[in-house]
Amino acid sequence: MGASRIRKNDIVIVKQGKDKGKTGKVLVVLPEKGKAIVERVNFVKEFIKADRSKNKQGGIMDKEAALPLSRLMLYCSDCQAGVRPRAKILEDGSKVRVCPKCENTLEVQK
Repeated sequence: MGASRIRKNDIVIVKQGKDKGKTGKVLVVLPEKGKAIVERVNFVKEFIKADRSKNKQGGIMDKEAALPLSRLMLYCSDCQAGVRPRAKILEDGSKVRVCPKCENTLEVQK
């Protein structure tokens, strides 16, 4: 699997599937599987078995499941759409990802 355009803490939009159109923050990127886990997107039911020795109650829990990276696009807040980022080299020599439509940087401020 090649290098991914999507990194942890990026804001992405889902472009296909049951959650099409939803946006969220990337929690984890799994490059070896080509997948990512996005906050508040692609919920699945997890069945938890009760464990009396640990005093843990059983039940059904919702959790986020991994989505293929091919279903995600970086989200530009100015354009209000998913974009394919372009690389731009700044004067100080650092490389940033920019939106090709509005030239807005897509890097997350720390």
